Amino acid sequence: MTRTSDNILETIRMIEEESLDIRTITMGISLMDCADSDIEKSCEKIYAKIMRCARNLVPAAKDISREYGIPIINQRISVTPVSLLVSVSGGDPVRYAQTLDKAAKDAGVNFIGGFSALVQKGMTPGDRALIESIPDALACTDIVCSSVNIGSTKAGINMDAVRLMGQVIRSCAEKTKDDHCFGAAKLVVFCNAVEDNPFMAGAFHGISEPDVVINVGVSGPGVVRNAVRKAGPDASMDEIAEIIKKTAFKITRMGQLVGREASRRLGFPFGIVDLSLAPTPAVGDSVAQILEEIGLEQCDGPGTTAALAMLNDAVKKGGIMASSSVGGLSGAFIPVSEDAGMIAAAEAGTLKIEKLEAMTAVCSVGLDMIIVPGDTTAETLSGIIADEAAIGMINSKTTACRLIPAIGMEAGDHLVFGGLLGEGPVMPVEKASPAVMIGRGGRIPSPIQSLKN
Repeated sequence: MTRTSDNILETIRMIEEESLDIRTITMGISLMDCADSDIEKSCEKIYAKIMRCARNLVPAAKDISREYGIPIINQRISVTPVSLLVSVSGGDPVRYAQTLDKAAKDAGVNFIGGFSALVQKGMTPGDRALIESIPDALACTDIVCSSVNIGSTKAGINMDAVRLMGQVIRSCAEKTKDDHCFGAAKLVVFCNAVEDNPFMAGAFHGISEPDVVINVGVSGPGVVRNAVRKAGPDASMDEIAEIIKKTAFKITRMGQLVGREASRRLGFPFGIVDLSLAPTPAVGDSVAQILEEIGLEQCDGPGTTAALAMLNDAVKKGGIMASSSVGGLSGAFIPVSEDAGMIAAAEAGTLKIEKLEAMTAVCSVGLDMIIVPGDTTAETLSGIIADEAAIGMINSKTTACRLIPAIGMEAGDHLVFGGLLGEGPVMPVEKASPAVMIGRGGRIPSPIQSLKN
């Protein structure tokens, strides 16, 4: 993109009036060289490496933000799935979580991800130990995030892990019920998880990634919404798609600039730009409101899934045109508690979990920040996870669940997190129990399209 005065002024307007920002610079750090048969020695190595690599992350981000006038909202760290270290060291995995929490706080970042396990085809003792420790780990730490990948198109769905994750989510909520059930908000259950995702709570540093890498997450729902609004009601759908694609191109170029500059200053390779329309509770910074500008009376009515599919595809096409390093999740997020338009539709009682599930077939991730009644059973949570994983497995896409049982609350009540996590109504859940199915365990085999070799 040529740096003409028009381009510069347009970018300034996007930042000042339309909530355009760099949502996160996330430093991915491999911990494989920190493995040790003594868990205390392993933790010492982890702390030392994180501090060595990330000590300048926050100052560098502040300098870039000040010099270029681009808001950089968060600085984060992702690490190798910790279950791999547990398999070597044994011991209580919570000790690792406490080390990550201290290192992240001392580095000044707002979240650290990677208290994770990849169990799509089966669980090692280290995997199981880490998963079972998640409730305690998230309850005793402040900024550690956790994720578990329970399925993939190639492996199928590990129903033993699905059953266990329903129990873990409930326990996370119960152990943090006096803190808005915040533990569950820091836990994501994936199918087809990607290795270079910079967004929390699902970020982890994949084992095929470099030793240290800089990934950038860009977000601009307000910019896209304004561009669609300017097109007016007479523009055709293919014209709207083209407008979104061109807007995404501009946003991605800004992310590419910041990512490469952060890489140069920190001395670590640049990885990817994740162009994700990640909303916030701020007015105008909403994916749901983009869909309404496209022509829906309300996000949840007929046409919602089609509009979201077009939006997601156009965003990806614009990003690919702007950078050869687009990766992560890249698309449109629909987290209910973090999106003003989604919150409004849920509060009106028209947006249901079933409609959200349909939308996840075409969006960037899945059922994100969904607050459910406090008496929702572990088996029901597992059933929702299994449904969402099946969408990802069959469609060869990433899907995920971040479900928050609001302990002591019923459908229609309100749970407030604050900050980027926002707030939202407790959404009703179907009462018919999947307990027998979940209790079977085993594995849902991979679909026929997995046999591509």
